[in-house]
Amino acid sequence: MSVNTVPASASHGNLDEQISQLMQCKPLPEQEVRMLCEKAKEVLMEESNVQPVKSPVTICGDIHGQFHDLAELFRIGGKCPDTNYLFMGDYVDRGYYSVETVTLLVALKVRYPQRITILRGNHESRQITQVYGFYDECLRKYGNANVWKIFTDLFDYFPLTALVESEIFCLHGGLSPSIETLDSIRSFDRVQEVPHEGPMCDLLWSDPDDRCGWGISPRGAGYTFGQDISEQFNHTNNLRLIARAHQLVMDGYNWGHEQKVVTIFSAPNYCYRCGNMASIMEVDECKGQTFIQFEPAPRRGEPDVTRRTPDYFL
Repeated sequence: MSVNTVPASASHGNLDEQISQLMQCKPLPEQEVRMLCEKAKEVLMEESNVQPVKSPVTICGDIHGQFHDLAELFRIGGKCPDTNYLFMGDYVDRGYYSVETVTLLVALKVRYPQRITILRGNHESRQITQVYGFYDECLRKYGNANVWKIFTDLFDYFPLTALVESEIFCLHGGLSPSIETLDSIRSFDRVQEVPHEGPMCDLLWSDPDDRCGWGISPRGAGYTFGQDISEQFNHTNNLRLIARAHQLVMDGYNWGHEQKVVTIFSAPNYCYRCGNMASIMEVDECKGQTFIQFEPAPRRGEPDVTRRTPDYFL
């Protein structure tokens, strides 16, 4: 199936019903999830490791299973397909509604493939989701691990990066000492579990840093990279800006490297306790950018439990 193709119109009604159900934070039956992910795989396998995206588009950071805050994001930013969206990964883990969150985004991708781009984050992996919540949530909501396996198999197909109007390079984590050009990213075989090291790992795990050059990441995966690194990468690839997610920032967005890099985080009050704002970045037809900050949606039935202090490095 070509990426420009929408599933046959006969299936639109069913997809619209599924999206409506998911917008009410109600998960789909296992068999519907399986069929949806098979369709999504057909769409995603046609997309590039550096997926081109046109403006206007609204760029979003981590969601982490905070479904009601995702609904608030759509309320503020506009519904899909009225607004074009680019999500930079980390849809699952941490929050209470990873199943509903990732199923909704995948359903929107199948229904409106040219209107929404969903990249892979470091949490879209088998190993991480077994530790930070998604696996356990699937067991709790479905009684088995089938839906977890269906989604983690699908995650292998998510694009690694996107390129807005050939100028804004979007990815979950950051740069890699093994990558000088976007063409080298295009040549990856991305259909695999996120490796523990190497360039694909770095794209999903690295972080910008105030120190120059490459550094050892305190996360235990990826690298830190300084302003000299981002400036050289942008110059080599004719880029204006690197947009990325992956780090909690209290205002929801944070400029770095003299506005060569921006971090966007879209999970307000992360882990229901961090007190941060969230933001999205709107890129208009003239490629100008505007940030919209938002606070958490009203609490709607999340269990009132004390979570352990979050590991900010994940």
